This record gives sequence, C-alpha cells and structure tokens, in this order.
Amino acid sequence: MHIESYIKGPTRRTPGIVLSEGRILIMGRSIPENPGDFYTPVINWVNDFTQIYTGKIRIDLGFDYINTCSTKYIFLMLKQLVETEGIKQNISVTWYFEQDDDDMNDLGLILRSITECPFILKGTYMIDQGLYEKILLESERE
Repeated sequence: MHIESYIKGPTRRTPGIVLSEGRILIMGRSIPENPGDFYTPVINWVNDFTQIYTGKIRIDLGFDYINTCSTKYIFLMLKQLVETEGIKQNISVTWYFEQDDDDMNDLGLILRSITECPFILKGTYMIDQGLYEKILLESERE
C-alpha cells in the first residue's frame, strides 16, 4: 500500500515540510498563526503512515525558531512514531540547530530523551533555505 506525499514549502512564518515514504523533513521557522491548523495535516499524515509503513524512516528537523505550540506538535509527531509497534527501531532523527543557539540545542536534547531511538544533534552555521535544499538533495540520492 502506498501513501501520498505531503509537501509544503517554507514561508517567513512556517517551516518547509516534506512527508513521504521513509522521509520526514520539517525545517525553517515555526511561528504559524494557528499551529493546530498548520500541523494537523502533519499529525494526520503520520497517523495514516504508521498504519501501513514498516520500513526505515529518516527524520530531519531543524528550526531557526520554534514557538511553544509548534514544539507540542513536533513532540506529538515523534511520540506517535516511536509508540507505533514495529516503527521505533526503524527511525533515525537528525536535529539541526544553529551552533550558537543553546535553546535549540537543549530542545533537541529534550526530544532525544523522549524518543529513545537513534537521534543525532547536529550544529550548523545557519538554518535556512540552503540547508533545507541540501538535505532534500541528500535524501533524494539515498
């Protein structure tokens, strides 16, 4: 069974999102006016995805800024993935943060502690469109 991809380009207030078989990428700034409206399609997609997919899942997350409400939805998404039977052992997460941003590093550490799956924190010079596109290209080559 196949699940349709969900792709949403980044804006000044919202991250770029790519959800496809074996791939979850959410990167950019996350301060949507209504986080529930913005992230509900992501949560719904992950729910549907976990019902039919059992392969490896690469998750790349990176934010130059994320508000508290958005953090809740990222947590819910990760929780859904790691609590689904047969998926947790197939997940690898990379959390990108700007090297001098201690708050984003700390958030990554918190999320890593609750996921209990391979979770790499990767300091980078800048979370921007260039990094987003670079990670997309890398995943297409895999």
